[in-house]
Amino acid sequence: MSINTSSSAFRKIDVDQYNEDNFGDEDQGELQSPPVGPDESEVTSLLNQGKTIDALKTVLRNAPLASKNPQVKDNAFNLTMKVLLYIKGSQVEEAVSALDRDLVDVLMKYIYRGFETPSEGSSGHLLLWHERAYSVGGIGSIVRVLTDSKKA
Repeated sequence: MSINTSSSAFRKIDVDQYNEDNFGDEDQGELQSPPVGPDESEVTSLLNQGKTIDALKTVLRNAPLASKNPQVKDNAFNLTMKVLLYIKGSQVEEAVSALDRDLVDVLMKYIYRGFETPSEGSSGHLLLWHERAYSVGGIGSIVRVLTDSKKA
């Protein structure tokens, strides 16, 4: 005959802490220094000087992807859209080819966000950007953007 023990003293160890597959929030780095996004005056200055590729690189490098503040993300998105729409269609291929793989992925994130909230005349220009970014980044860039938890 077995003895029924209602004691739960043997359950004091949390075995889930040793499981490698447990989800852990990756946004702990934001507590030290929250990203503030690109500097609007610097980007505007670069655009006024005609350095559109440098302006694009600055906006994409300083993208606040890990930020949880929607105002910071919206400001960065608006500034990025300003840069993307400022660059002429004939310069798009040159601008995209000057970016490395990570920056092409960030660019794709902003392109897809631009598709979510279209403005007057932006959709056609964003399709051109998407075509050029796809030719450089390939299908891998699209997959990385759609599966990434850090949205633009």
